[in-house]
Amino acid sequence: MIEMNKIVKIGIIGLGQIGIYLYNELNIKKKEIEKKTGKRIKIVAISAKNKNKKRRFKFSKKIFYKNPLQIFKNENIDILFECVGLSDGISKKVVETALKNKINVITPNKALIAKHGDYLAKLAEKNNVCLEFEASVAGGIPIVRTIKEGLATNKINKVYGILNGTTNYILSEMENNNESFKRVLQKAQKLGYAEPGNPKLDLNGFDAFAKIRILSSLSFNTKISKANCIMEGIENIKLEDIKIASQLGLRVKLLGISEIINNQLFETVHPCLVSKKTYIGNVNGVMNAVITEGKPVGESILQGEGAGPGPTSSSLLSDLFSILRGNIKYPFGIESVKRKKITIFNKNNYKNSLYLRFIVKDKQGVLSSITNRLAKYKISVKRIIQTPDKANKEATIIIITHKTSEINANKCLSIFKNNNNTLKFLTLIRLYN
Repeated sequence: MIEMNKIVKIGIIGLGQIGIYLYNELNIKKKEIEKKTGKRIKIVAISAKNKNKKRRFKFSKKIFYKNPLQIFKNENIDILFECVGLSDGISKKVVETALKNKINVITPNKALIAKHGDYLAKLAEKNNVCLEFEASVAGGIPIVRTIKEGLATNKINKVYGILNGTTNYILSEMENNNESFKRVLQKAQKLGYAEPGNPKLDLNGFDAFAKIRILSSLSFNTKISKANCIMEGIENIKLEDIKIASQLGLRVKLLGISEIINNQLFETVHPCLVSKKTYIGNVNGVMNAVITEGKPVGESILQGEGAGPGPTSSSLLSDLFSILRGNIKYPFGIESVKRKKITIFNKNNYKNSLYLRFIVKDKQGVLSSITNRLAKYKISVKRIIQTPDKANKEATIIIITHKTSEINANKCLSIFKNNNNTLKFLTLIRLYN
């Protein structure tokens, strides 16, 4: 616990969009922080790869360290903010070093926590310091603290939602402005919602998947899962599919889902078609939403901005307030030794209705050959929409299926790859149950 009347010394490692925004927030809110916590803070060390890089806010070069590990030798810091964002390398090294030196750590790094959270939590407990990571999941939404504290006595059986503001913004803009994926991605990068260089980890589902694994562990009091699960992003979602979905009263959303099925853990991230009439179907733009289901509280919903340095800094400061108020607690809500391993649900048994879009030759017998192949794999058709394009001698076929297992879907779809009548390999989007 940090002593009263002591100046709390802070170090920040990583001065990207989040790190430099946080640095500025800490400086301009010093009086507010002291008023609400009774503690005075002072930033005594910062570190990044490039001291001279042009950044949004100015910083004091007097406290700059090129080598972040040198901070631990030269400064007696109380709290370290790790804002580099790597799952390994310098991110892991500085957090590990800080915890071993009995320094409290705050990080928005979901990749680090999803991969090494079990080990780092145990290290924090051993040294009686905090490892806080509210900002690692859903930006400014206080979902981590809500699960650890607000819902602490509830038995949660499911947690799901929109966990990536970048992808939600892209899908919303494609629908609202009738624009291509590529065009909207460029807009997202200019607005700071997507990484300007390589936004791959947002787009391919990895970012959301790291978050769902953290939520799983918190919700079900389990070790972080390392199982190979379904993880798909939005790179293959076309504007045509968004238009067709809209006509059917549906929207495309990238959902992260974790639930307990027959006492087994199931986790997945993939695009889903959801009804426009549902709550989750109306969470648009950079908004995130997390829904928990449990007893006795039932369904709980939290919504807020999930992309950008502002919402992230809000959660980082929330963690800072917690530490300054003397709240030393288990990083995952309960003691590490009491968090259990859990059997993983077989993803092949995951069941969904499917949306299938085929571009085929416009000739007799093509539709019946498709439905026959679906029937062979016990996939029954619920709805068919066929739109001919006489000028190009092709047709678009949309099929909505009844529920089928993941293994049936994969087997069935593989046989359409080399079909002479299929002009473009089909699009598959699962319907959210």
